[in-house]
Amino acid sequence: MTASKKPRTGEITSRTAARIAAVQALYQMDMAGTDVNDVIAEFIEQHFEGDNRDETLATADRVFFADILRAVVRRQREIDPMIDEQLAEGWRLVRVDSILRAILRAGVAEILDRSDVPARVAISEYVNVAHVFFDEEEPRVVNGVLDKLARRIRGHEFVSKRVTPT
Repeated sequence: MTASKKPRTGEITSRTAARIAAVQALYQMDMAGTDVNDVIAEFIEQHFEGDNRDETLATADRVFFADILRAVVRRQREIDPMIDEQLAEGWRLVRVDSILRAILRAGVAEILDRSDVPARVAISEYVNVAHVFFDEEEPRVVNGVLDKLARRIRGHEFVSKRVTPT
């Protein structure tokens, strides 16, 4: 699975590359039932390093990549119902495109597990990841779902801080 619109290598950070790789790995795990440790090893060997590496992904933060995958696997029973609640009435996560499903799962996992990454940054990053794979509605879906969940999970980051005059 490769991205439809590859950003120029200089435009992405090592964490952005890790997020893109994580979405691709989650897609692979979803489609082929690949074990998380096997897919991590495969991505490091084939996509990040070696003669056939993907230049976009070669800069990926490998630890961050593995952390995202392990968080999704560890918390998937918690993540999927949270996403289901945010989807339009009549839609369930299992009906969503598998790449979009991977983006949403990774985004929610990061919001849940990575307090070192501000929620707004995680949302923005996964909207950008969605733009790598999709042109139309999907990035808006990612923004809406992740924003609602981040406000619920990390509401304190969205409280406006008013400055009182002295």
